[in-house]
Amino acid sequence: MSIRHAMLALLTEAPKYGLQLRQEFEARTGEVWPLNVGQVYTTLQRLEREGHVETDDAGRDGAQKRYRLTADGEQELLSWLRTPPQAGPPPRDELVMKVQVAMRLTQVDVTEILQTHRRRIVEEMQRYTHLKADAAPEDIGLGLVVDAELFRLEAIVRWLDAADARLRSHSTLPSTAPPTDPSPATSQESRPAQPARDDAAGARR
Repeated sequence: MSIRHAMLALLTEAPKYGLQLRQEFEARTGEVWPLNVGQVYTTLQRLEREGHVETDDAGRDGAQKRYRLTADGEQELLSWLRTPPQAGPPPRDELVMKVQVAMRLTQVDVTEILQTHRRRIVEEMQRYTHLKADAAPEDIGLGLVVDAELFRLEAIVRWLDAADARLRSHSTLPSTAPPTDPSPATSQESRPAQPARDDAAGARR
């Protein structure tokens, strides 16, 4: 997420202090994306140099500055909203790279590697599902953030399952791990993926 544009968006409501901007950003995103206070002030200073924000107390030594949006800042925000994300080459995926490396090592059980990552992702999905359940119904912003994370994590689980099936069908794999399917433990861990779909469906409704 563009921190600079998030700051501009928050300032469309009213002039605000730097710490206030940080608190509101984290509150509205459920602290999914923690924000360093130094990053906030660095961003605000850059926005001020660019003429997108200005301060109420610019001339007073030691005074805490309150930032407000300028007309240029509002135009910058609207332009950013209308600009599609860049569709360049996909970023390197560390998980995919790990699996590719594991496939080359005879001393590594690739299936075990896949299941280890799957369990970790399912735990993350459980955490976000609880976060969404505890959120106030009117907190739509937080719901959008959590939905996005749940969809992203669910896609990773689907990729891990597809990778597991693809690798198992390859007879030359050096895997010696037992089948991944439904021991009582893994079956229980897999269930949070369904609430994610249910939650997402609810959000769409």
